[in-house]
Amino acid sequence: MDMDAVYQEYANLVYRFLYVHTHDAQWSQDLMQETFLRAVNSISRYDGSCKLSVWLCQIARHVLYQELRKRKRA
Repeated sequence: MDMDAVYQEYANLVYRFLYVHTHDAQWSQDLMQETFLRAVNSISRYDGSCKLSVWLCQIARHVLYQELRKRKRA
């Protein structure tokens, strides 16, 4: 799978998804980058059982929740 093409197609969607939850442009951008890094590292586990956009937003949600837990502990 061409991850550059995936990034081009879905980066804006993932960013908007995160921005709705954070209301912070820079934080959303950082989380989006982490989301795509994790997607690249786990693309072999994408089985096509859902839309790619749904899979990416699920990763983004997990990245966001993990970051919120870290911030709560700090």
